[in-house]
Amino acid sequence: MSDEQAGFQRSDVQAGFEVTADFERFNQKYDVFRRSWWDERVKSDKSALFYKTYREALESWRKADGFTQKDYALRNAAWHVSDIFTELRESEDRREGFTDAFTLQRDVASERMEFESPGAAAREIKRVAKAFGASLVGITEHDERWMYTSKFSDISLTERPNDIPDGLDWVVVTAQQMDYEWIRTAPSALSGAATGLGYSHDALVVLSTAQYIRNLGYNAVASMNDSALAIPYAIKAGLGEYSRLGLLITKEFGPRVRLGKIFTDLPLATDAPIRFGVKEFCDICRRCSDACPVKAISDREPTTEVYNESNLRGVRKWSIDGERCFDYWVKQNSDCAICVRVCPYNKDFSRWWARVGRTLAGTPLRHLMLWLDKKLGFGERWKPREWWAEGRSA
Repeated sequence: MSDEQAGFQRSDVQAGFEVTADFERFNQKYDVFRRSWWDERVKSDKSALFYKTYREALESWRKADGFTQKDYALRNAAWHVSDIFTELRESEDRREGFTDAFTLQRDVASERMEFESPGAAAREIKRVAKAFGASLVGITEHDERWMYTSKFSDISLTERPNDIPDGLDWVVVTAQQMDYEWIRTAPSALSGAATGLGYSHDALVVLSTAQYIRNLGYNAVASMNDSALAIPYAIKAGLGEYSRLGLLITKEFGPRVRLGKIFTDLPLATDAPIRFGVKEFCDICRRCSDACPVKAISDREPTTEVYNESNLRGVRKWSIDGERCFDYWVKQNSDCAICVRVCPYNKDFSRWWARVGRTLAGTPLRHLMLWLDKKLGFGERWKPREWWAEGRSA
């Protein structure tokens, strides 16, 4: 075993990963969203309509609360900035931020600024990223295991090499919080606005931070859902822990975040993974698996078993049945987020009582916290029309 492999193994233990001997890197082609363009098991007329309604108005509107014209209008407006960046180079067979890393950057400066240490550089990059609007920032080392073996184009339906350049040995990971009140209305087009705004903010943060690094004379490539698995990098960068619902749980916002990445050759001090009791709490909690309308979330122990080719192989963890999940999204004609809404970690942690509950969840009193969470009605759906009504009375 090389020193690098031994280092990753130690970091895996810290992060709570169990990577097994049959581990396989992931091909972007098998991401369930990419499969919805080519795989007949996922692709359908309804999935085509699902994507279309993020760009064009529906011909008719549902009467259901949360799926009215103004709900969709808000959702699509929240996605608008992200969509602009994604669509700018579609004529070149690129959908940047989702199937391709961003190329919307000015050249790297010819003069390189030197930092007194990787620690000083890391502090500065975090400060800048937060000034640009990042909710959370962490740094970790490049780990080839989490990079896609190949990319896949939704436009030409072709595979191509992952084009993140060699030598970018550090990864800056950002998290953007999603609106708590919008998520409380899930499932609804209104709650989908929280996702869209998260990505729109993320595009601004990663593009601006990457350009700052390039202006200092170092290469930097901004990335969102493309090029690599974001959650393992976020865990290694100390932003949170993995959870039963298949998402990152942060101390600050629970699962209510969108993730971005910046690959760079600027030497940076890295962060250590953190543990605050999420695994132990998820072991006893079934709020997400019980609430999932299509049972796409496992109610069992972590395992290496997979549902289909959209799952990562060779990591013992809770896996999500992406086919069932996406099929429900398509039928709802918006993303779901019920699991995020009901998660006991989905709280407004500016409130002292929410912080007390988070502390309890990380102790042997976690059963009490779970009981209180249910008893007090946390995670119940807030009617979207009530969100709109609050705006009228403000």
